[in-house]
Amino acid sequence: MTRPLPELTVQNEFFWTAGGDGVLRIQECQDCRALIHPPQPVCRYCRGRNMGVRDVSGKATLSAFTVNHRFGFPDLPPPYVVAQVAVVEDPRVRLTTNIIDCDPDELTLGQTVEVDFQKFDDPAGTVWLPVFRPTADKQAGPAAVDDVAPEDVGRYVRAPLTTERFEEKSAITGIGASRLGRRLMVPPLSLTIEACEAAVADAGLTFADIDGLSTYPGLDIAGMGEGGVTALENALGLRPTWINGGMDTFGPGGSVIAAMMAVATGMARHVLCFRTLWEATFQQLMKEGKAAPPGGARTNSWQMPFGAISAAHTLALNAQRHFDRYGTTRETLGWIALNQRANAALNPTAIYRDPMTMDDYLNARMITTPFGLYDCDVPCDGAVAVIVSAVDAAKDMPHKPVLFEAVGTQIIERTDWDQSTLTHEPQVLGQAAHLWTRTSLRPKDVDVAQLYDGFSFNCLSWLEALGFCDIGEAKDFLDGGKAIARDGVIPLNTHGGQLSHGRTHGMGLIHEAVTQLRGDGGERQVPGAKVAVASSGGLTPSGVLLMRTDT
Repeated sequence: MTRPLPELTVQNEFFWTAGGDGVLRIQECQDCRALIHPPQPVCRYCRGRNMGVRDVSGKATLSAFTVNHRFGFPDLPPPYVVAQVAVVEDPRVRLTTNIIDCDPDELTLGQTVEVDFQKFDDPAGTVWLPVFRPTADKQAGPAAVDDVAPEDVGRYVRAPLTTERFEEKSAITGIGASRLGRRLMVPPLSLTIEACEAAVADAGLTFADIDGLSTYPGLDIAGMGEGGVTALENALGLRPTWINGGMDTFGPGGSVIAAMMAVATGMARHVLCFRTLWEATFQQLMKEGKAAPPGGARTNSWQMPFGAISAAHTLALNAQRHFDRYGTTRETLGWIALNQRANAALNPTAIYRDPMTMDDYLNARMITTPFGLYDCDVPCDGAVAVIVSAVDAAKDMPHKPVLFEAVGTQIIERTDWDQSTLTHEPQVLGQAAHLWTRTSLRPKDVDVAQLYDGFSFNCLSWLEALGFCDIGEAKDFLDGGKAIARDGVIPLNTHGGQLSHGRTHGMGLIHEAVTQLRGDGGERQVPGAKVAVASSGGLTPSGVLLMRTDT
């Protein structure tokens, strides 16, 4: 498989073919002279529509870089450098690219780089990829800047529009999970049904009581789902009055927030929310030639042509900038991985339960700097389901209901991956700030935190964003791992998280939050847990939930 080349369109052809005469070109708003990337029909700064193209110098500032060791293509074998560079004419514009003709150990953030072009001939059209090499002078260029500085995000949060909160209208009444494992080699829909049957039974309901279905993402691509609402309805013969599915929602657990809204508005009384992954089996089927990788020879991604094919590459860039600005280290991230493994050892359903030391963590094979193997979550097969019910109905159901206190959903940071927040995982700062405007509770009131950890750095970003430590203080807060242990300041990912329990895209975190608030955690139970926070996603729009018991 060769790396995917850019799909040429009327909107982007000027950029991908600029190398024909060796001049880098960026879209320009001809009203306010801002550079705009990726190309848009309107200027995000002045909303003008007088768009053109500007020839730029080809000089840029190295904003961040990661050395990729795990992924690659025949024409781009690892190791190679994936970077973001800020265009000197307008440092708000960042390009994902490769740094060539260099020793990665000699690269420094802030140094000046200059463009070169790599030509690719293809029946679909010739493209020139703009890559960069260090300039001879080693001088620092203009630094990339955040649209909104991390410390200023709270200024942009909108206050609640009413004193009535929709969160008070519903509760979680049932949870369920399928078997979870590596390469189970079973149809994903069978896992969905297992989890849904368990959740419905846990709530004391039957499928006849279910009048809403909600899921994420509703697709079956590359092991990412069973096919969504349509697949489940077809299998079970349900008749929902309300359905929801899609990726443009409040993170992978956004199905729950959408279900809360459906119940609050009277569209449904019992909503079944579900999430299924079968990535481990899908990867095995690809190895056996029984499944094809998604996509094709061309892509509309601005990152993939440079070998940035995983979220790991984007987050690694943000992690490097956090390291540079705040003194964070690999050991800082290691304390998160070790905490998750210690908790997983007490959870019989976790995939990785063997003890792990800091040496084990640091000596594991590198994926893309600064991330090693244990910074990355565990691809697996499994499904999780949650029942969201009207709060009046919840009073008469078998388990103590878990009540919703507040949600955080507001988008403040830019959603485009390589144009967004510099130092934290994008799409956590705004949603976290929004959460605390909808409740009188504060971080000190939270007993357990189930925070999204597709990578260890996700977790660090959520800890700072939610205020368990100040922005930039995670290094000291996490040092030694005591603050996030089950008997620490904020017990974190008590079931082992996605780093050790398995990748369930946020729904497993909600499942564990409910388990803790019910007091059903067994050996890993945090005594007296009454308030829990669970976050879901990041990079793409995300969501965060604050839940509590009624006692």
